[in-house]
Amino acid sequence: MLHTLEVMFLRVYMAIFKLVTAVLPFKWPQTFEGADSSLNLINHMATQGHKRVLIVTDEMIVKLGLLEKMLAEMDKAGLEHAIYDGVKPDPTVAQIEAGHRVLADNDCDAVLAVGGGSSIDAAKMISARAKNQKPIIKMTGLFRVWRGMLPLYAVPTTAGTGSEVTIAAVVSDPEQQRKLPAMDLKLMPTAAALDGALMTGLPPHITAATGMDALTHAVEAYVSRNAMSRTDERAIEATQLIMRNLETAFDEGSNIEARQNMARASHLAGIAFTQAGVGYVHAIAHNFGARYHVPHGLANAIVMPHVLEYSLPNAAPRLAELARECGIGPADGSEQQLAEAFIQKIRDMNTKFGIPSTLESLQERDIPPIASAALAEARFTYAVPRYMDQGAAEGVIRQMLPA
Repeated sequence: MLHTLEVMFLRVYMAIFKLVTAVLPFKWPQTFEGADSSLNLINHMATQGHKRVLIVTDEMIVKLGLLEKMLAEMDKAGLEHAIYDGVKPDPTVAQIEAGHRVLADNDCDAVLAVGGGSSIDAAKMISARAKNQKPIIKMTGLFRVWRGMLPLYAVPTTAGTGSEVTIAAVVSDPEQQRKLPAMDLKLMPTAAALDGALMTGLPPHITAATGMDALTHAVEAYVSRNAMSRTDERAIEATQLIMRNLETAFDEGSNIEARQNMARASHLAGIAFTQAGVGYVHAIAHNFGARYHVPHGLANAIVMPHVLEYSLPNAAPRLAELARECGIGPADGSEQQLAEAFIQKIRDMNTKFGIPSTLESLQERDIPPIASAALAEARFTYAVPRYMDQGAAEGVIRQMLPA
């Protein structure tokens, strides 16, 4: 563990960070919900005076035909469009620059992101690149998107990242094996549609990984020392919705009610962690993704039980509250029993979804640099319930070595 004085310093620093966060002027996007709400969003965009819209997405979204109804609605509304479908998981600077060239060549005045977190992140940085005449890397870090971005609209097609309500975008730097977050209030989308009907075709494994990503957001926001009553309310509702609907969405992919509830859960969890922050689950998962290209939701799902176990000495009361709110564990159980039951429920869900407790690609020699990078990411950013030092972080990560 860290030295007592160092922990005290970090606690004071994060308390100040919490006060600043509490007064930041978050401008949440106008949100349309329900089946075909994406078409309502298109009509809303048409009322905003846009002429040409760049659609940022990936090849699979196009191949599955998920854009067809939206494109038809655009034609009816008189909105011209161009499509950039070059987004891959963990979008790189090269992908973002390619999207920006399509935007510039077609003189687009707004951007519509359709897809998962990678598409929305790429769309944020493409929109920012259009207004800020500087390299993408120069916009990573805190509050460096000085000139804002073009109006951005979002239609998430997975229920996981909550990127439609976050002020962050993650840019991958494959040469340095790192992920660089950009965080700025100006990266918040203008409006979004939570259209569960677009998610009914998601394969079970993607449904599971993205759903566990949303659960990680809700849980880490709730156990964060920067949690506030307004983030608690959303984190609890998100956790309840996930516990009641994710397994149904996994088993019955065409169940629109479960899909819609998961879309709302992801959205609420996004609002919660945008203000309260996340923690070591994300810090370690980001580095698994950067080094081994593990999908972010899957990495979070693998890491979450291990980090929560480590956090139990400080996080048991909060985890017990989540257990009570979700009806997990014995009604008359102690805080420790309920907290452990909550973690076991996460492990059971992972087992059902075929998500392992270890990472096949993890190698012993990589553990020290992964731990160091995770600690650096979390140190002045995440108000974690229990701090780690290098040895503790390596110990937690080592638990995920394959047998």
